[in-house]
Amino acid sequence: MGFTFSSPALRERFELAARAYLIYGVIYWIGGVYLAMQGVGVRGGRVMQPGMVWIVLGLVFVVAIPYLLAGRRAWFERWILSRRDFARILTVFMALRAWHVLRVALRPETASVSTPWGGEMTFRAGGIVFLVVTVAALVLVGRAAWTKEAA
Repeated sequence: MGFTFSSPALRERFELAARAYLIYGVIYWIGGVYLAMQGVGVRGGRVMQPGMVWIVLGLVFVVAIPYLLAGRRAWFERWILSRRDFARILTVFMALRAWHVLRVALRPETASVSTPWGGEMTFRAGGIVFLVVTVAALVLVGRAAWTKEAA
């Protein structure tokens, strides 16, 4: 028996998941661009110059993923994945991201980066902020992905 996405409650969950991912994506994108401009790479290492390809690709994901979650897309569901399967795969990737951010937050070293408002922020403090944002979005995307249609 196949599921349909005609239930208003399920449609609302996917719309909420799309908004949560958009907020999560914008926060991560801005943070990533700022860190790259400061010469800090993805894993906390030094980079010589920010990679424009990664900045643009990140922005594409920030826009495309919420678009695909928010509503049914016949071309996407016919040729690639159902929206539910897409959300499930996305949940797994977000859980991996949360794990990696948790490792940064728990690291014993306390490297820091200057903040746009002045002062400095440790990687641990930044990791905790990003972890909270990731887990909140992860819960909402996962809830939409694994919620069954009411009979």
